[in-house]
Amino acid sequence: MRFAICNETFQDRPLEQGFTLAAECGYTGIEIAPFTIATRVTDVSAAAREEIRRRADEVGLDVVGVHWLLAKTEGFHLTSPEADVRRRTADYFAELARFCADVGGRVMVLGSPQQRNLLPGVSLEQATDYAAEVIEAFLPVLEETQVTLALEPLGPQEGDFLLTAAEAVRLAERIGSPQVRLHLDVKAMSSESIPIDEIIRRNGRMVAHFHANDPNRQGPGFGDVDFLPIFEALGEIDYRGWVSVEVFDYTPGAERLARESIEYMQECLARLTDDAG
Repeated sequence: MRFAICNETFQDRPLEQGFTLAAECGYTGIEIAPFTIATRVTDVSAAAREEIRRRADEVGLDVVGVHWLLAKTEGFHLTSPEADVRRRTADYFAELARFCADVGGRVMVLGSPQQRNLLPGVSLEQATDYAAEVIEAFLPVLEETQVTLALEPLGPQEGDFLLTAAEAVRLAERIGSPQVRLHLDVKAMSSESIPIDEIIRRNGRMVAHFHANDPNRQGPGFGDVDFLPIFEALGEIDYRGWVSVEVFDYTPGAERLARESIEYMQECLARLTDDAG
């Protein structure tokens, strides 16, 4: 199992310092929130993109991909009733796919609840139609760059569109492309009525990416969620993607969150190996 961490964990540290700390903790992948680089990826030059890739490679990290795709931006919305907004959003997602590929990534995690939530007067059915239209519009760029769009269900505390894994899978299946799949997040899955390990097993064929965290918004091992059954289920579905640590509450401090999260996950894997033996 390959462990990555999201770069915003390191907050105000320069990008290369965050990369170095991640590698020192034992991670082999880094996941990038574009807003930590620039407000819009269209402002990031080709040279700057190459520098990001080079900096990661220097410390032995793979760039996994990007998340928080629309955070800090304005004028974009996945489920807008306005055709012009949907067109601009699709165009920007295409630019995000190119940015992702340029820095070495292969997955885009579509969370960004504020830019996908239902707008006044828009029904869930209409919003789903709009979302499918936007994704289908930039699908050729996903195919060209070989970047996978991973639809992220988020719980009701975050939003009101794509709340469950089942809903995200239905949208992905409607689009019907291998470049559009499912992202699973432990914090978000904790809001579902189905146990986390069962959600993983039910959707194994669609899972493209995975975020490790806790409902308390900190890292794995910092709360009550037991990752043993989670890792067991990931093993059963033969998941070969990244397990990427994403936190939202930085109270323990970036270094402690990074170090203790991976230590806890490694301990869980070791226990599973011992049990299997």
